[in-house]
Amino acid sequence: MGGTPQAKESIERLTSPDEHTTPRNIRLDLRYEGTDFCGWQMQDNQRSVEGVLLEAIRHILPDLPRVHAAGRTDAGVHAEHQVAQFFSHTQLTTEALHRAINYYLPDDVTVTDVSDVPLDWDARRHARRRTYRYSILHSRRRDPLIRRTTARIYRPLDIPAMQEATRVFVGVHDFSAFRSTHCEARNPVRRITGAVLLQEGHCIHFWIEGYAFLRHMVRTIVGTLIEVGLGTLSLEDVQDILKSRDRTRAGQTAPAHGLTLVRVTYPGELAPLERMGYAEPD
Repeated sequence: MGGTPQAKESIERLTSPDEHTTPRNIRLDLRYEGTDFCGWQMQDNQRSVEGVLLEAIRHILPDLPRVHAAGRTDAGVHAEHQVAQFFSHTQLTTEALHRAINYYLPDDVTVTDVSDVPLDWDARRHARRRTYRYSILHSRRRDPLIRRTTARIYRPLDIPAMQEATRVFVGVHDFSAFRSTHCEARNPVRRITGAVLLQEGHCIHFWIEGYAFLRHMVRTIVGTLIEVGLGTLSLEDVQDILKSRDRTRAGQTAPAHGLTLVRVTYPGELAPLERMGYAEPD
């Protein structure tokens, strides 16, 4: 828990929820470092983001059944901006809820904002775009300060070739070749509105933006781009792999700790790659 004794005393004085009040749909914006989580979704005998968040909220609202997120992140994946929601009859202000929830959360996850939204608002269905970033330290020297959020490759990479290959993924495609064999999505077709690979010093950042993604899709794309950088695959190979819909032809799934959910964007908001000029308009 990240609060002070004074905060705890204040939280304990909060008014109990009144079941006779009007129902509310409460939105939570949050961020977390995914290293020590099994992912977003609760799993038996494992530590999940959903689990610790629900445990924190139940200190204040004991009867809360579930929280629902804009999307699930896998084990080890981080989030700069995730969105969740829950329904409640509580009379507590959003400010009081914000303070109380954060008091009971562990240090590797925090709620950044709490707000009331319309009852028919849905964190997942109403999301306009999701933006991910995969970060690679391209250096022979380790950097302990970013080791939990950045993968490392020390072999020479052809960065321009990787940058050119990112364009293959923009548009509407069947991404069967780039999803986990355990992916349960019925439809493998996804629309990617933007993809770009940018180099900043010794770090390479692959950004990708779209409405939704398949399980392990971004990490498999990154693994394939690395093969392009190493000279194992060509631009034409990547195009053929995408068309083939054959997972065995794509690269390995890149390590989870390099991936971050950067932002979930809703109608009226510009997504990060749109703002940067690297994404198609709707």
